[in-house]
Amino acid sequence: MTAAEFIDTLKIIGQDYPKGIPKREIFSLSKEFQYMPVSEVINLLKTEDADHRLGAVSILDWKARNKKTTTCEKSEIYSAYIENHTYIDDWGMVDRAAPYVVGGYLYDKDRKPLYELAKSTAPMERRTAIVSTYYFIRKNEIDDTFKIAELLVNDTEHFVQTAVGSWLREAGKRDEDRLKAFLNKHAATMPKVTLRFAIEKFAPQLRKHYLSIAKQS
Repeated sequence: MTAAEFIDTLKIIGQDYPKGIPKREIFSLSKEFQYMPVSEVINLLKTEDADHRLGAVSILDWKARNKKTTTCEKSEIYSAYIENHTYIDDWGMVDRAAPYVVGGYLYDKDRKPLYELAKSTAPMERRTAIVSTYYFIRKNEIDDTFKIAELLVNDTEHFVQTAVGSWLREAGKRDEDRLKAFLNKHAATMPKVTLRFAIEKFAPQLRKHYLSIAKQS
């Protein structure tokens, strides 16, 4: 399996979709190509076509999720994502792969790389930092989500703001009191879009309360 074969197959699929290939088709093809060597996935990731690059990160995601993937292979997959992040420049690409490729790999390791990503000048690297913690949330571990959200709570980039709000909301499903404590500290100054995403699952009266705090800022 090679990057060229993936591209050729996707081109054939694309003949049925003159207005653009649906993501579900890209994800499905990526699953079929999940045993492609990582070196070939990187070649695919470095192409200019957005569908090809989405396919590449999707292949990394399928590899990371596969229970037969060895520890050594998971390390290689993780490195491919991190070392080629400049090509992962869209929020959809980050959300597709970061939870399992990055979060899953770091789950039983030092999570310092996430905090380094949170300090990056590249918005999608900062998004990776918070999105990767979704794997931890699924394991009922929410500390890193709140700590990284603390670093990014006043981020100026829209797609970082939405990610912070979304993952605060998800962590809040596990511990609503901790989310309230976070919002009590930051609601008056954090970006409105971050706040709105974070309080999305609150009862109407509680949402109104936090929005009223924000209006005072």
